[in-house]
Amino acid sequence: MNSSAFLPPLPEGAERSVVIGRSPGFHLKPPPVPAGLRDFITSDAQLFETIHMGSVEVDAKRWRLQVDGLVRRPFSIGLDGLRQLPSVTVTAFHECFGSPLVPADGNLWRVGNVRWTGVPLAALLEQAQLEPGATHVWSDGLDSGEFGGRSMNRYRKDLPISKALSHEVLVAYEMNGAPLTRERGGPVRLIVPGWFGTNMTKWLCRLSVQGRRANSPFTTDWYNRDSEHEGKVIREPVWAVEPNSMITHPAPDDTISTDDVEVKGWAWSNNGIGGVALSADGGATWQEAEVRPRREFEWQQFAATLPLPRTPGPMSIVARARDADGSIQPLSGTRNTAHSVQINRLLPGPRTADTGT
Repeated sequence: MNSSAFLPPLPEGAERSVVIGRSPGFHLKPPPVPAGLRDFITSDAQLFETIHMGSVEVDAKRWRLQVDGLVRRPFSIGLDGLRQLPSVTVTAFHECFGSPLVPADGNLWRVGNVRWTGVPLAALLEQAQLEPGATHVWSDGLDSGEFGGRSMNRYRKDLPISKALSHEVLVAYEMNGAPLTRERGGPVRLIVPGWFGTNMTKWLCRLSVQGRRANSPFTTDWYNRDSEHEGKVIREPVWAVEPNSMITHPAPDDTISTDDVEVKGWAWSNNGIGGVALSADGGATWQEAEVRPRREFEWQQFAATLPLPRTPGPMSIVARARDADGSIQPLSGTRNTAHSVQINRLLPGPRTADTGT
């Protein structure tokens, strides 16, 4: 690595001086409906936006990333220095978990698929030289304000060291080949492919290696969920994405007059999709779709020609994904509930013989 790009750590609080503007308040730009997300790469215009405490305008020329904590060689690096380092581009689905203030009992399909470019976090941690006892990397953003009735001076998340050292985790400065915009967390944000977007700190200013989880409402109070292991309920952070999918064709309320229908869509999960099953008869029978293999962390297209029941009127097509470990998408009641699309079934009319007249 180019050691000339690195400087000693910044004085405490110095990173705040690069903020030149703020737009306070929660902001959400939802994505199009699933039928509108048929492209493999999701454009900036179609990708959802979730901002908890308002967006931040950063002076990119003065911006620096501080790396400190349980490391032998703390340092800071600017945007030009970061761009001088060997870069990596990763294609990955990008999914919002949803609001941590309401129950996660319904699917939002707030997702897209994009290409991120930046420097592997592992390379920066290698430069910093981890000390014994390092278990987590805390990531701080320059955003501050109120969320959920609480006031905070920064957005803070954490990653376990095992994930932080994974080759796919990036300190990113580009999305789909263009510099990160203010709304996307530019000039630099953290990218954690396979995990929910809440872990991908925007307006990144500090990475601090620590021996425990971060002390932030966004880690201790929000973005956690209960799961059962061996009869015990355990509170776990919202990290890895479970299997999910959505149908992009046919669109809701399409009229189908043939005996079968071409079904297409996307499926995704942290560890990849092992299969997608389709049903048009309320789950009485299921047909396996063909699923495109995953190369990186992108969403995977599924497709099948699905026979339809010989019953006219409205009917629902359901897609149900399972991941590489066999975990199956639930049919109801959870944030990754299986997607169903209602279509109108029109039976083909009877064929008439050609009389030759």
